[in-house]
Formats: sequence, structure tokens, C-alpha cells
Amino acid sequence: MDLNKNAWLLAILSLALLWGFTGCGKAPTGAKELETEKTAVNLVQEVARGGYQVIPAPTLKEWLDEKKPMLVIDTMPLEASYQKQHIPGAVQFEFPIPEVKEMEEATKAKFEQILGPDKDRTLVFYCGFTKCTRSHNGAMWAVKLGYKNVYRYPGGIKAWMEAAYPVEKGS
Repeated sequence: MDLNKNAWLLAILSLALLWGFTGCGKAPTGAKELETEKTAVNLVQEVARGGYQVIPAPTLKEWLDEKKPMLVIDTMPLEASYQKQHIPGAVQFEFPIPEVKEMEEATKAKFEQILGPDKDRTLVFYCGFTKCTRSHNGAMWAVKLGYKNVYRYPGGIKAWMEAAYPVEKGS
């Protein structure tokens, strides 16, 4: 075998081992892959339409621990969710689940007041879980209003709590 064939063989073997060790070769028990795919595709399409970035739970936790200057916005209902549990330091501004195409001027003004005048400020929006689109609405509207460092944390409060990260209660 020449060097090129050996390199390919090594690459294929490495991928096969990696696939087996990481569990990529089989779906988790009880997982519905088509549902996971649908959720993933919807998320990608929302991010593309919204023009914002996505942040995973460990990175958001790291930013909070580092006290990175940012505003975290919980887009869930105040009484039904935010007061029960929210990411530490988050403020609340509720958005509906269907994509918000238009926003009343009074609501827009209140939203901008919460976000503040600094259009370069880092903003992180979250809701309940990945399928929830409230955080998409918040992030999308922040971008529409000219904010530049806008993130969506798609796992929401559910993934945050599954990671055993701290939560706050109350207003």
C-alpha cells in the first residue's frame, strides 16, 4: 500500500471508531429522529430569518460566571414561568409563540426601553425549550431594532435546569 491509501484507511478507521465511541452509529433509545430533525431544521430557518446568533448553555453559563456585560431576556409569561424560575439576572419581556410580523409602537417602545440605548450591547434571549419560538421573536425584533450582538439560547429554561445550573425565583 502506498502512503495515500494508508492515510485513507487510517482516516476511515478513525471515523468508524469515533462513530462507535460517541454513539453516532445508533439513535438514543426512544428518540424520534424525524421530530429531532424537524426541530433542528426549524431552528436553522428561524436563525436565518432572524439574523441573530445562537449560544449553547455552557457558553452562556461561562459568560454569566465571568460577569460578561450583557442582558439576558426571558421571553416566557411572567406568572406562569419567569416568577417560578429564570436564569439568574434575567429580565422578563413576554413574546407570543407565533412569529411576530408586526409590533405595536407602544410595545416596541417598552421593548427598546428594556434593551437600552446601546445597540452594541450583548443580548441573549431564551424561552422554555428548543421548540419554543418566543426567544426567536425577541431576538429577531432586537435585530430589527438595530441591535448588533443578539443571541438566542434555544435550550431555554428546560435545558438550563437539566444542566443543573442555578435558577432564580420571583421578579
